[in-house]
Amino acid sequence: MPKFYDFALRESSLKALERMDIHTPTPIQAQAIPILLEKRDIIAQAQTGSGKTLAFALPIMEHCDPARREVQALILTPTRELARQVGSVLTDLSKGSGLRVTVLYGGVSYGPQETAMRKGSHVVVGTPGRVLDHLRRRNLRLEELRLLILDEADEMLDRGFAPDVERIISATPKDRLTALFSATTPEWVHKIASKHQINPEIISSKDEETELDIEQVVMDVFRQDKFQVLIKLLRQPLDGTTLVFGRTKHGVRNLGRKLNDQGFQVSVLEGNLGQNQRDRALGRFREGKSDVLVATNVAARGLDVLHIARVINFDVPDTAELMTHRIGRTGRMGRSGQAITLVTATDLSKWHEIERKLGVKLPRIPAPGAENGANGRQDEPQHKQGQNGTQNGKPKKFGASPRYGRGRRRGRRLARA
Repeated sequence: MPKFYDFALRESSLKALERMDIHTPTPIQAQAIPILLEKRDIIAQAQTGSGKTLAFALPIMEHCDPARREVQALILTPTRELARQVGSVLTDLSKGSGLRVTVLYGGVSYGPQETAMRKGSHVVVGTPGRVLDHLRRRNLRLEELRLLILDEADEMLDRGFAPDVERIISATPKDRLTALFSATTPEWVHKIASKHQINPEIISSKDEETELDIEQVVMDVFRQDKFQVLIKLLRQPLDGTTLVFGRTKHGVRNLGRKLNDQGFQVSVLEGNLGQNQRDRALGRFREGKSDVLVATNVAARGLDVLHIARVINFDVPDTAELMTHRIGRTGRMGRSGQAITLVTATDLSKWHEIERKLGVKLPRIPAPGAENGANGRQDEPQHKQGQNGTQNGKPKKFGASPRYGRGRRRGRRLARA
């Protein structure tokens, strides 16, 4: 494994890594950094917690010229939280380099962002909607852009964000460097990316050392019993906090209220919250003032909270890719984690499709206090010990899965940002 100094990085970047106590590149960093330093386009797939941010942040520091006032690098992210997190890493790296980093996202006033842009920003991180707003207001100009990064590229190129992303790309030079990073890169991502990249290098990091130690189980439940099952799960002893995913904003708000009524300390995160409300909710959760975060998929990407010990899919995700991102919120930085998905009879077809696309058959265990599964017939059990992914009645861990598995770091610090 190479060291960071093998990449001939600028001194300010090496000093920043020392301050962060980061010494050894992760596999995705070791693969991606040399390619980006050589100014070649890239599509990089690596699971959550594998250090994707530093994999593109360090080359950005090398390619940007502090003597020029123009925006030279743009990183687009799907959520405000991820934009702020990436911006924080870049700001730490930029200390002593003369480079200025600005983060653009919605839910806050334009004034401070406009002021930052007028002072001159070399690197901009932002969500598509707010970046496009600043382009229209002529606060942001991209004619001199050198690097374009799409973080969580599958989300950025999907139907919801794609129109804004396409408009932003059209404002950039055609000879820019374009890099896509994500935990999941389906074939359709490659097809769309081909319109914006030139012979990209395709890399994928599935190194044993970066595999996540996440125990995954499925619980068949009756729809009317889901809330009681959730309560029983949350009352089980746990060394850490729990992230509960719901499908809709209204459903998440309602679930949060009901859990608060049951005596749990709950924070709620969903897209309709103002930025101050989102900050307070995440702040309480990060600081341990609430031990449960109930969230929509806005928390599935980029939420980096090390004390999340368990993810519960109260509602089944819509896609296998989203399943990957949700579960990646636990088991980070070498820690172990647990992921539980509650599946009702109406979820079965969707769930089977998710398992098919993931290439795994996850173990099914009885819900707490339940004897029969939720297959639409209350007289027919769904769970048989020793079958369908269980070993001696216990859920097994999937070291063979390409996305989820059991892995241990081997005595050296890996860079994850």
